[in-house]
Amino acid sequence: MSIQPDSYEVRRRDVLASGLATAAGTVLPLAASRAQTAETSALKGAGPLPMMPIELKVNGQSHALDLDTRTTLLDTLREHLHLTGSKKGCDHGQCGACTVLVNGRRINSCLTLAVLHDGDEITTIEGLGAPGKLHPMQAAFIKHDGFQCGYCTPGQICSAVGTLQEIRAGIPSHVSVDIKAIQRATPEEIRERMSGNICRCGAYANILDAIQEVAGDAA
Repeated sequence: MSIQPDSYEVRRRDVLASGLATAAGTVLPLAASRAQTAETSALKGAGPLPMMPIELKVNGQSHALDLDTRTTLLDTLREHLHLTGSKKGCDHGQCGACTVLVNGRRINSCLTLAVLHDGDEITTIEGLGAPGKLHPMQAAFIKHDGFQCGYCTPGQICSAVGTLQEIRAGIPSHVSVDIKAIQRATPEEIRERMSGNICRCGAYANILDAIQEVAGDAA
């Protein structure tokens, strides 16, 4: 008696499916058990969390904190000090939504540990201005519609303030023609210096207008 190809294919598929199911039923519980055992062992041997007392001066106010040494500055601001203006976007230093000013210099707060800034002066979007007394950059962003959803805006504004401070200090960028010359807030310079701050809504033209207005007023 001859075996029909169609019936052969059906049986072959059934055998393969049955074999895979058996293998999965054996391997997956074993892997899960091993993972749980490893996690339990790690927790038992971890001991107390590595804590460190530090003092941060945030927006002019001193804060004494006892922190896990692995806590980022961003998480410290948001979770411990409840300053939620600084946003957690990518948490990898690629979007700029978490930008704050530390001792006058802009940084990505998601990429640095809070314990590294013991005694530093930190300025967040909340410390730049208040609803009744806006920072010139905040007012310019409103005037020029430099935002849409607003999620990246705190980082954009802090970064813009830091950008103009860098230009005034004569710090060159990658597009500076003469690194020894007085730096100017040209559109090219601003675009280059602000390139680390991503606006997914695409309000870049209005952001540039806002920064240029503040730069012109300062000049």
